[in-house]
Amino acid sequence: MCYEASQLAEKIYREAIRIGASDEDIKRLKLKWESLKEVHKNHYHSNAFSHEKFALFTFKEKLDLRLCYWGLIPSWTKSEQQALEISNKTINARGETLFEKPSFRKAATESRCIIPLDGFYEYHHKNGKTYPYFIHAKSKKRLMLGGVMETWLNKSSGELIDTFSIVTTRGNDVLAKIHNNPKLKEARMPLLLEDKDIKYWLNNSIKEVQKLIVPNITSALDYHTVQRLKGSKYLGNIPEVQRAYTYNELLEPPSLFS
Repeated sequence: MCYEASQLAEKIYREAIRIGASDEDIKRLKLKWESLKEVHKNHYHSNAFSHEKFALFTFKEKLDLRLCYWGLIPSWTKSEQQALEISNKTINARGETLFEKPSFRKAATESRCIIPLDGFYEYHHKNGKTYPYFIHAKSKKRLMLGGVMETWLNKSSGELIDTFSIVTTRGNDVLAKIHNNPKLKEARMPLLLEDKDIKYWLNNSIKEVQKLIVPNITSALDYHTVQRLKGSKYLGNIPEVQRAYTYNELLEPPSLFS
């Protein structure tokens, strides 16, 4: 699962190079980002249920960069109350049933997207307590996540609202060790795409895209525990929230990853 994430505003448009964007595309997206970043705050830590706006890439005739609220609202949603209820249930889209669920079927078929993240957070369970981890690429590059997006028309206000969901899959070996929630049948993780697969996620047929919905075992991930992400010890949406923090109870032998 992926309910908490980090996305910083610095030069997000340049991630388009990894999608195969041309020089002309980069210039166009840079100009657009100059206006978008004015309303995109740095997400050092953002909880999905606050429904913040994140930047993502889409492709319909040409590569585009847009800001969307986290928590997909299907186009058939009838009211603001229903939209709120649904968006709290569509933070993630389970990859195995992505093209079957009514909430995601249209978006998965017509509007797949790429969400560039600086990292994401997951929780480890031990002795009835949970410990937050920050997970990011060892290379320090942004992680490129597969997602789906949809635009909802709020008929009460006439506003068009862009929304998205992060696609998830079964956890790889790293996430299996960290994301060990005893209430779940298996560890989960966001769909992490290699650069060579990004354009296929955006453009290919359903049959081809389904082949990409597998645990990523090739991206080198780094991870460390961080201070509590809720309660009185929560540092807030500041750089220090990602700083490594040691929990003595996780250092007791045998060590967590021995």
